[in-house]
Amino acid sequence: MRDVEILINGGVNIKQSLEYLGDMEMYDDMLEDFLTEMEKRIVQLENFKEAKDMQNYAILVHAIKGDSRYLGFERLSELALQHEMESKNGNVEFVDNNFNELMQEINKILDISRKYLNNN
Repeated sequence: MRDVEILINGGVNIKQSLEYLGDMEMYDDMLEDFLTEMEKRIVQLENFKEAKDMQNYAILVHAIKGDSRYLGFERLSELALQHEMESKNGNVEFVDNNFNELMQEINKILDISRKYLNNN
């Protein structure tokens, strides 16, 4: 059995997540999918940012926001929402200036998630 305390100690809102997803088996499945997708998404985020493609950047951070909300990653969800709103408004400067903060939170969540999934 995986140690849910790893998630809780990492700041993940498991209680809220289970209200959405029902049980830890569903959570684990969604988390595994999230990790797989994030590898691709990170590359896409960087590419859209560099190309100043705010339309596709907004679509991608919207997806990250939704997945993060379901998985209890509140801080990541908040940051993704900010990036979504600003990129929809074409605010390339905001995206450039705040991209590192978003990536740090993504990497933090990936580390916590991997530690949780690999601890059984």
